[in-house]
Amino acid sequence: MTSDLNNTQVKSRADFRKARKEEQPEKKQKRKRGRKIRIRILPIWLRLIIVAILLAASVIGGVIVGYGVIGDGKTSDALNKSTWQHIIDLVKKDTKE
Repeated sequence: MTSDLNNTQVKSRADFRKARKEEQPEKKQKRKRGRKIRIRILPIWLRLIIVAILLAASVIGGVIVGYGVIGDGKTSDALNKSTWQHIIDLVKKDTKE
């Protein structure tokens, strides 16, 4: 049955690998020509710093809105140390009981 088949019709894995290796240098040369070099405007470390700053700003903004607008306090008192000390004292007082 195998004598009826032509060797060009049936390829082994080794034949496929050889053909693929012969084609690869041509593909690599084509890829190198068509590749775009990406230049980042902002480096990754700068992006992380920007995200940290935006996170801190949103937390501070949330505290101001929560204390001054939603609550009945003054917005300028939201970031005072005495206000936060009073909140901490209230929380610690409840846990001692």
